[in-house]
Amino acid sequence: MATLVLGALGTLVGGPIGGAIGATLGRSLDSTIIGSPRREGPRLKELAISTSSYGQPIPAIYGAARVPGTVIWATDLKEDRETSGGGKGKPKTTTYNYSVSLALALSSRPVQSVGRIWADGHLLRGSAGDLKTAGTLRIHTGHADQMPDPLLAAAIGARCPAYRGCAYVVFEDLALEDFGNRIPALSFEVFADPATRIVDEIAQQQGLASRRAEFPELRGFIHDSGSPAAVLSLIDRLRPLTALSGKGRTLIEGGAQPSGEIPLLPAAAAWGEGDFGRESGTALARASSPDRVLSALRYYDPSRAYQPGLQRTDALQTTRSAASVLEFPGILSATDAHTLLVRASVRGRQGGETLAWRTCELDPDIGPGSIVRAPSLSGLWQVDSWEWREGGIELELVRYAAPPTASQAADPGRGWSPPDRPAVRTSLRAFELPWDGTGSSEIARRFAAISAPDGRWSGATLYRTSGDGLVPLAQSGRVRAVGGTLIDMLPPSNALRLELSASCRVALLDHSADLEPVTADGLARGANRLLIGDEIVQFGECKAEGDGVWRLTGLVRGRGGTEIEAASGHPSGAPVTLLDERLMELPEGINLGEPGQIAAIGLADSDPVLATLEAPGRTRRPLFPVQPRCVSDGAGGIVLGWTRRARGGWPWLDEVEQPLVEQVERYEVGLGEPENPARLWTVSEPSLALPAPEIASLAALAPGASLWVRQKGSFAVSPPLHLTILS
Repeated sequence: MATLVLGALGTLVGGPIGGAIGATLGRSLDSTIIGSPRREGPRLKELAISTSSYGQPIPAIYGAARVPGTVIWATDLKEDRETSGGGKGKPKTTTYNYSVSLALALSSRPVQSVGRIWADGHLLRGSAGDLKTAGTLRIHTGHADQMPDPLLAAAIGARCPAYRGCAYVVFEDLALEDFGNRIPALSFEVFADPATRIVDEIAQQQGLASRRAEFPELRGFIHDSGSPAAVLSLIDRLRPLTALSGKGRTLIEGGAQPSGEIPLLPAAAAWGEGDFGRESGTALARASSPDRVLSALRYYDPSRAYQPGLQRTDALQTTRSAASVLEFPGILSATDAHTLLVRASVRGRQGGETLAWRTCELDPDIGPGSIVRAPSLSGLWQVDSWEWREGGIELELVRYAAPPTASQAADPGRGWSPPDRPAVRTSLRAFELPWDGTGSSEIARRFAAISAPDGRWSGATLYRTSGDGLVPLAQSGRVRAVGGTLIDMLPPSNALRLELSASCRVALLDHSADLEPVTADGLARGANRLLIGDEIVQFGECKAEGDGVWRLTGLVRGRGGTEIEAASGHPSGAPVTLLDERLMELPEGINLGEPGQIAAIGLADSDPVLATLEAPGRTRRPLFPVQPRCVSDGAGGIVLGWTRRARGGWPWLDEVEQPLVEQVERYEVGLGEPENPARLWTVSEPSLALPAPEIASLAALAPGASLWVRQKGSFAVSPPLHLTILS
């Protein structure tokens, strides 16, 4: 507050310079009156990124931890270009993708494994070990038999180090498309040997002995700054340690617990030397404001993806100036952190009461760390230090208070965690659709339905097969087509009207996909079209039944000239695809060859996913005629008639004749099997007259044979329409 007030006042009086002076005075006043919390330990890193600076310390990892890593080798960005599209006057599209290879050191001591990897806060590698983007990852744990990485050895040569004793990872051709074509900020979940015995490890490294120094609450520890003694001092704040000297070796011992008969201090002795106890040999003191009482603990919380957590204690009401925050670079659960903080606060508060004791007797069971009783004083005391003097031994003791044994549950807070979804394989279906009346009627409308089940899927690259190789066509993007399979058999239909009571059940591949109901007007405008097998079906109502299963009712069958397919029905398991804007149209003019296969390759596809083009030639195939007629001419002959339909002419307007679409109007009328007719007529209008003598000769040529008609288009002929049977 004083900072704001004096800063504003100084600005009014002396302008910007006066404001700066006033703000400085205000901060000093605020610090004097309010104070600021005192911090101990290395400051925890809120957000650390990978660096490549010389002299950057590589941390020693104990247990589980999250570290950014240090770049120790890298290549330049590698550019890959891929050209797709083109044909029929359309331009080709060139896509540029970038990748990089790099190595990062994680720990200056061996580790057991590497878990999750984050890139720009999102998961690059999941808990199952799956990379979320293209590339190869190799992990080197740093043991003594570690060999050089093959990529580094190929790039550096015979002088390539093996980095024994240092754990590192190597990314080879890591795709950067998802990170703006730059190297992202990386961090790694590292698992080393259990951190519960970190004191034993450090003591052994320094040539010291240790005993009863386990730290069971510690899940991990990051030693990236400070000496081993500083690390032990940090641990001592939460898990008391005692250093003992004897037999030419120093022993690090864990905090003692009172058990059995508590020893009694020998009688106090007085001598004239020293600063206290010249008459009694003892001195009792109490600090008015203990400066080692912890009020808060910052640590790394594994439930929040190893981000810093904060626990506070209200066991001691302290002013802000007396508050002390311990920055502990260890990995703890919220409950364990709070429990350790409460115990440390109790020890700090009791540590304000000290006892100095002189004695001339030597008890071998009493030394630093021992819990004792003092004659004529209540409670327990713990020996903090001792000093040998000419007249005897001086002991420094602090009041001992048993720490709380019960753990109080603590809330780690709420943090966002990126989804860890496994990569899933690509699903591919390719088909040709009838012409919709837009654009050119001479260009085949071929589509690919590219999708994937629930899971992580970033799209796929589409290819056409060419001999033994693949030729790229386009990138699908992340949008998934909606598709699945038919659960129950769909019975045949005459495809004449809206079937309100008809229904079918479909199982969608992507359970998160939604279907929407439409009105009759929507159906008339072509909404909610499904490709079931080779039949186009519309639905009006839909109801989700769970797990990706939908019941569709109010069906309109045989749309787009697929009445023949509707008359056959569809078995259970038939493919189902929603015909909407999520389909990917194949480039015009490409030659798919035989048997007309395309392929898709996504991140999780170890082999290309192949699909054969369904209903090839459907776009340019004429529709078969309708409304067959056979009338007598009154002289023993017959007149055959039919009504022409047109590709793309789906709105049937009574006052307007159907467009021709084909270059000329031609029909083939045949007798017998369409593949091998006994007689064939070609006419240019939708009728054919057969006089009585010709009928008689035809009946003798092929008795009981069928007369049929089909339209002959510019590129293909339509399926036949039955007209009559000659008897």
